[in-house]
Amino acid sequence: MTTIRHIVFDIGKVLVHYDPEAPFRRIIPDDRRRAWFLEEVCSPAWNAEQDRGRSWIEAEDELIARFPDEADNIRAFRRHWTEMVPYAYEDSVAILREQLDAGRDVTMLTNFASDTFREAQEMYPFLKDSRGVTVSGDIRIIKPDPAIYAHHTEQFGLDPAATLFIDDSEKNVVSARDFGWQAIHFEDAEQLREDLAAFRLAA
Repeated sequence: MTTIRHIVFDIGKVLVHYDPEAPFRRIIPDDRRRAWFLEEVCSPAWNAEQDRGRSWIEAEDELIARFPDEADNIRAFRRHWTEMVPYAYEDSVAILREQLDAGRDVTMLTNFASDTFREAQEMYPFLKDSRGVTVSGDIRIIKPDPAIYAHHTEQFGLDPAATLFIDDSEKNVVSARDFGWQAIHFEDAEQLREDLAAFRLAA
């Protein structure tokens, strides 16, 4: 078994809770209308383009042109973004800190808009504690594109075979493995501890 010398954490839904419905339960109280809005207007695909580096102004203008009656709600998505990341998963953060305290090489790789990621770092200072972070919005590449793993590997001088990636998305885990990393599909902190125990981690 290859010794793991680099651990790479995803952030959203691994270390920090993310729920775009959180502010919209108040903004759009009707369940069916809210579901339509978050599936068809401010959809995951639309939001992913901000993770890919598109500006919020461009993103809002594009949607408002298509859904002019939803202009206020569209702008509310960015305005109330901090409510979508209301807490960290302290049990997962504890595992992150344990790896750092053990002197292991820890970095982070996340699909995140550049500006909202900097806000998240202020909300959750542990996001500044690893050796570094690749933010998709900064480099205009999003997971599961293998180019993002190549970028992170080169940026931080990783040995792919000795790199362990932790992500909540199965497709991201599969693409990381295809690239040559080892990977864990995150479900919860208890399962993560069990999965980590199966790897030989550098002291």
